[in-house]
Amino acid sequence: MTYTHHRSRAALGYAACALAGGLWGTGFFFGKIAMREMSSAHMVLYRFLFACLGLAPVLWLRRPGLNAREWRILLLAAFLGVPVQFLLQFAGLARTTVSHAALMVGTLPVVLAVGAGIFAHERLDRISWVALAASTTGAALIALGGPHHATRGDSPSLVGDLMIVISLMISLVWILMNQRLLRDHSPLVVTAYGLSAGTVMLAAWVFSVDGPPPIHISLNGWLALAASGLLCTASTTLLWNWGLTRVPASRAGVFLNLEPMIGSLLGVGLLGEHLGPAAWVGGAMILSAAITLTSRPNSHAADERLVA
Repeated sequence: MTYTHHRSRAALGYAACALAGGLWGTGFFFGKIAMREMSSAHMVLYRFLFACLGLAPVLWLRRPGLNAREWRILLLAAFLGVPVQFLLQFAGLARTTVSHAALMVGTLPVVLAVGAGIFAHERLDRISWVALAASTTGAALIALGGPHHATRGDSPSLVGDLMIVISLMISLVWILMNQRLLRDHSPLVVTAYGLSAGTVMLAAWVFSVDGPPPIHISLNGWLALAASGLLCTASTTLLWNWGLTRVPASRAGVFLNLEPMIGSLLGVGLLGEHLGPAAWVGGAMILSAAITLTSRPNSHAADERLVA
């Protein structure tokens, strides 16, 4: 593989991960609209049902081609990545503030880089670690630069923050398990069958604990749910998995910090929230880290060794 060809391949992978991170950033906005009319568990269930609807053509046209061992990996990843991660994360969010939750999410790229280094043997040089640290610091500045008044009587709690952190650890396992499957199978197959299996598990839990979801929902609610499932779940997971076939997970992790940045911009532009100078500086740090991490010439040679 020539250097030019690999650099183009890596650039497409970074673009896919960046778009996934940006779309994930809209999830809190759409989720907030939908949760005005239902519980968080029902919102999550509808989100994944719409995601499965968008992936239905893949399930119809593509056979998985997994062996018994790969099925076990996919089902375990689906269980951890859908019902366990999302229900735990939203339960934690109910016990802490949005600012604290966003701050916890901002630690995921570093967690991902460390996990990829331990379990996937990916290597990061000093500049890459500095870029990841700057990106995570930027996410912290965004979270701390937002409004800090509590809503609905919510206040920060150690239990809620720890639940968010644990959900991030679970998402790390989900990402690395998917990356293992992506070595031999297409992103379409891993995404469609993984999300579908996880949705079946999620539905079984939600129906048994919270009962059936409401069906009398406003048009705005249905549109928010559809966008949450099709844009923020199906499209993002597919883009992310596709990107991981072209770039290492440790380098792609920086784009996860686009999530709090995009969420903050939506809050300012559409919800009338205010961001202070620290939050704007944080956004600039995230973008600078992303450019630094992905544009260095010697990074592409490292990428070629890691994804070969």
